[in-house]
Amino acid sequence: MLKAVGMPGSRLGRVTWMLEEIGEPYEIVPCKPHDETIKALNPSGKMPALIDGDFVLVDSGAIVGYLADKYAPTILSAPSGTRERAMIDSFVQFAQSELESGPWHKAQNRFVLPEHLRRDVDDLVAYEFGTACHALEARLGDRSYAVDERFTIADLMLGHCAAWARMARLEISSPALNAYFDSILDRPALARARAREAEAKAAAG
Repeated sequence: MLKAVGMPGSRLGRVTWMLEEIGEPYEIVPCKPHDETIKALNPSGKMPALIDGDFVLVDSGAIVGYLADKYAPTILSAPSGTRERAMIDSFVQFAQSELESGPWHKAQNRFVLPEHLRRDVDDLVAYEFGTACHALEARLGDRSYAVDERFTIADLMLGHCAAWARMARLEISSPALNAYFDSILDRPALARARAREAEAKAAAG
């Protein structure tokens, strides 16, 4: 059985959401950053990780892409070497390098970094995130999905970043972009993933 390792409510949500989308059975292994469970899988101590038999994979974007290729290549991704796949990969990388930069930077300076390194970065974060949102809105145009008018892992990654940003109280000023995110975040698979994570968190105490 597939195992998703990480802390509920974190980037682990990208993995559990994806697992619910593909309908594969899985187990959640709750752990905190840098504890022995995750450090045994990823020397950096960062989450999440996926265990698939004797194969271990880290980095949420890589995990989501691997699961798509293995279980739903024509549904949630596209064949390697196609223009559709290139665009999907481009949006996935944009989500990780640009859209999540703001909320991650804010989280680092609120509770991740040692206290003596934390700074007030709210203005910088708002600027970073606003710039990324403006670019994303321009890239999406009037499409309902990032690529090919169907839900793919690109939308999953972008949607998770948006949920994180909203939780961090970062403003998304564009009505069109908010409507896009609302549609993506309304997927039943995400609701199931969140319920599974809540159960795992409660069981772990």
